[in-house]
Amino acid sequence: MVSVIIATRNRCGLLQKALAALTQQTCAPGSLEIIVADNGSTDRTREVVEAYARAVPVRYLSVPDLGKSHAINAGLAAATGDVIALTDDDVVPDSGWIDAIGEAFAREDCDFVAGRVIPLWEVEPPAWLAPALHGVLAVSDNGDEPRRLDISENTHIMPVGANMAARAGVFKRLGGLRTDLGKLEGTLRTGEDHEFYLRLLHAGCRGFYEPRALVQHFVPESRLNRAYFRRWLFQNGQIVARLEMAYPRRATRLFRVPRYLWRTAAQDAGRWLSAAVRGNTANGFAAAMRMMWFAGYLRAAWFGSSPVAESGLCVNESRSSLRTSA
Repeated sequence: MVSVIIATRNRCGLLQKALAALTQQTCAPGSLEIIVADNGSTDRTREVVEAYARAVPVRYLSVPDLGKSHAINAGLAAATGDVIALTDDDVVPDSGWIDAIGEAFAREDCDFVAGRVIPLWEVEPPAWLAPALHGVLAVSDNGDEPRRLDISENTHIMPVGANMAARAGVFKRLGGLRTDLGKLEGTLRTGEDHEFYLRLLHAGCRGFYEPRALVQHFVPESRLNRAYFRRWLFQNGQIVARLEMAYPRRATRLFRVPRYLWRTAAQDAGRWLSAAVRGNTANGFAAAMRMMWFAGYLRAAWFGSSPVAESGLCVNESRSSLRTSA
């Protein structure tokens, strides 16, 4: 059985669409359970969940500790499936999503699966937004070619919480999401998905990118502004720098920064200048935002606090709670 966990807070309208899509899955009856981890909603979230629970196996959890990672970890502790899939309340899964995940696990004998995420725009995206920046919007479309994901493969694919799954035993062994990372209300802080992926790889887990495991991720108009991208990328650069201190890459460093990042930044500066001369707004903004990310990386690498611990308190706590509740 596959357990699907959705963390939510005060977005019952979007959640209703996600649940409607999950009730239309083509998987066999009894092979799916849905867990909605409500992270302190004050809207009609509980009513929406209970309405669907009359027809399909949907469970409601109230999670008072604020933060998406707390909600996901509560769902992990309650899940009973052999495979646990994570998605968001603003995601609409394809009708064959669960079947595609299950087939990938059976065919590839892997530990985790990353699916394909395409955008569901509220409004037409602006001309300055290049596809290279869609990752800021949690849109992870890595094409239609399946491939392996492990520490020996340089695929540049990272599972995101909108569409990923792992065997239940993997979560019990490695713990859940870091509660000191991820978004809290009023912040754009990120990194919980990235850290968990690095933990998977460094534990020797084998993954697979399955493009048939497809979901659409709602992109609200409110995020389609340049200021949002600047803030997100600068903060993400800081988080990645801290993560790479805890999970170091094999790379030659120059002034505490991998040398290839200096080279990439120089290339981006050239791309930005070329785009400005040619009047190519999208390419110019994409290059500028990659430099903004690098600025965040530099700040954390040079002036940041201690790196994210590879096996810090929050990881140990989440691992312990999963064992206790299992």
